[in-house]
Amino acid sequence: MSALDSYRMRLKRKKYRIRAFRKRRELKVVADRTGAIKRGHLLAFTTLRNERVRLPYFLDYYRKAGVRHFFMVDNASDDGSREYLADQEDVSLWTTAASYRRARFGVDWLNWLALRHAHGHWALTVDVDEFLVYPFCDTRPINALTDWLDGSGLRSFSAMLLDMYPKGPIDAQTYAEGQDPFEIASWFDSGNYMITRNDRFQNLWIQGGPRARAFFADAPLNAPSLNKIPLVKWDRAYCYVNSTHMLLPRGLNLTYDEEGGEKTCGALLHAKFLNTFIDKTEEEITRREHFAGSREYLAYHAVLKEQPDLWTKWSEQYINWRQLEILGLVSKGNWT
Repeated sequence: MSALDSYRMRLKRKKYRIRAFRKRRELKVVADRTGAIKRGHLLAFTTLRNERVRLPYFLDYYRKAGVRHFFMVDNASDDGSREYLADQEDVSLWTTAASYRRARFGVDWLNWLALRHAHGHWALTVDVDEFLVYPFCDTRPINALTDWLDGSGLRSFSAMLLDMYPKGPIDAQTYAEGQDPFEIASWFDSGNYMITRNDRFQNLWIQGGPRARAFFADAPLNAPSLNKIPLVKWDRAYCYVNSTHMLLPRGLNLTYDEEGGEKTCGALLHAKFLNTFIDKTEEEITRREHFAGSREYLAYHAVLKEQPDLWTKWSEQYINWRQLEILGLVSKGNWT
């Protein structure tokens, strides 16, 4: 990278951090329990809207995995999400009615909270329908992973978003509060992924899976991005640029081995395709608060009217992280 390019990247990082600082004014604190955070605590950061039915399982999953404190931004929910989260002793909660789109789809809000509270901590940034699996997750908490990352001098950990889906129409089974969503959405695509490299930010760019083949078959390059870097040893000088797809400084995006070897990586099991997704799609088309005028949700709506079955004879039913390792979707690298 030239000196000029490096200078431009520094300016870009400064711009995003200034944006986050300004956007703090849009956040109103509901419950601030950050005084309970201690050194070494694993922190989680999430933005949500109308996800009440998902919250009990989400919180339980990550509590068991080792998260000690949750930073939640509620974007004007009217389904009881805010009230439920306000009662959780390990949750600090902010609310806002400001535009999700104008906050760069919530990134500015979470960048501010991380800048203010996460310095020196490992920070996990996920949506309420994303569940991290990683090597040895069945026997080791996330803290074991972050201890190993610290010992290896690594500051970030990547996880491909793995879209999970049921066998049969999406609305054939009703998701119940507190239920493991993968009792319903237990299938995934083991292949059908396209990987390229973003030379500007040095991150990998992954597209494909059921959303590409079912909703973007005619325009696969418009399919959602599946590359994520959700786990970062945070520094107040860092910032997310585009969701959790990439960060600045750029070195945080080098989560792969340029020499062809495998670095340790995980997967985010994505429980989007439950019966609740039908109403969510209708709402987001009306709000137009997502990327490119909610282009992604317009594509969902057009196909969902036909009650599609995302399952095919090539679908794999999820078992555990070792299965994902065999399929090349997760790697333990040299972590033993």
